[in-house]
Amino acid sequence: MTRALAWLTPRRLLGASVVAALATIALKTLAWYVTGSVGLLSDALESLVNLASAIFALVMVTIAARPADDDHPYGHTKAEYFSSGFEGVLIFGAALAIGWTAIDRLMAPQPLEAPGLGLSLSVLSAALNGGLALVMLWAARHHRERGVTGGEAVEADARHLMTDVYTTGGVLVGVGLVYVTDWLWLDPVVAL
Repeated sequence: MTRALAWLTPRRLLGASVVAALATIALKTLAWYVTGSVGLLSDALESLVNLASAIFALVMVTIAARPADDDHPYGHTKAEYFSSGFEGVLIFGAALAIGWTAIDRLMAPQPLEAPGLGLSLSVLSAALNGGLALVMLWAARHHRERGVTGGEAVEADARHLMTDVYTTGGVLVGVGLVYVTDWLWLDPVVAL
């Protein structure tokens, strides 16, 4: 356990989160592209938030690890708290963009194409995010217990990833219902 924890530094975990966000964006964007589902598009847009917040968290953890200096006699550890607030702002912005797109589709519903492929790609992205989030939550808890700088930013990013898994699950159910029932109005409702 100690060896794994030593390797799973906050910077490495947040770097892995950036890589996972890039892969997730690719998978979810492809899922939207093949289906035309606004619900899947909303899920892909939210993944852009994951990427931006992971990059910001990585920068903040790097700053927080700096030693104390004349301007910051107690160190830079407070910098990582900015990453949590930044994620909230990004989530709000993504919600506005998703709402705009979904309302437009609600007014003009369209059938989905290749929903099986799109849903499969989304399941794969959810598994990737869920697995990484669990590792990050475990490591964050152990880093906090040992007083390692960066644990808060890692935990915030991991919780955001888990939220993404839950919302992807909701989108999967909704898009699956659109596929089974042919209720085209349900796709933009799921996006909202």
